[in-house]
Amino acid sequence: MTKTDDKTVVRQYFNSTGFDRWRRIYGDGQVNKVQLDIRKGHQQTVDTVIGWLETDGNLPGLSICDAGCGVGSLSIPLGKAGAIIYGSDISEKMISEAYQRANSSPLNLNNVNFVAQDLEALSGKYHTVICLDVLIHYPQDQAKAMINHLISLAESRLIISFAPKTLALSLLKKVGELFPGPSKTTRAYQHREADIIEIIQSHGFSINRQAMISTSFYYSRLLEAVRQ
Repeated sequence: MTKTDDKTVVRQYFNSTGFDRWRRIYGDGQVNKVQLDIRKGHQQTVDTVIGWLETDGNLPGLSICDAGCGVGSLSIPLGKAGAIIYGSDISEKMISEAYQRANSSPLNLNNVNFVAQDLEALSGKYHTVICLDVLIHYPQDQAKAMINHLISLAESRLIISFAPKTLALSLLKKVGELFPGPSKTTRAYQHREADIIEIIQSHGFSINRQAMISTSFYYSRLLEAVRQ
């Protein structure tokens, strides 16, 4: 699958059946057991990132780019905390939902902006750049290009998550591929942690904090890298 094909598949999926599925997962309505498990895992990732940022004690006025913001699960609470948020997503429907959720919450939209945009088209400089649950949709060569671009936007910090490549998860992925059907999503790519760290360190960043979020159906390695 080519680079263009991967991005086209992701965009089309999250603008069609994927949008309805993930809007439910990222919401608070009734879902099936697998979706509920994924919801809990994703929320743990979001809560971990928020906890890291709150610990630093400088969220008010902090400029943050939330690349792949989805429906605003991270952007909205950070905006409520006073951060200046630039959220982007490849899906127009996700961005529309993010605006609706922001409008329905006690949030000053003057410090939150959402835009439908490819990750590689992002520009500007931000104190912190965050990219959660995005790399799983792309193979290693594209993931490397994405990380390189995200780091070019980060003045001080990059926070990124990915599905770690381990034997156990590789076997689980192969089992899942035996059951195609309506619940099938985009291709799920795993990445070696050593490869991700090597890319990050090549730009003069070092790993400051890390976490592993795992439930029955959700696995995410979370890294915070800071400029040395």
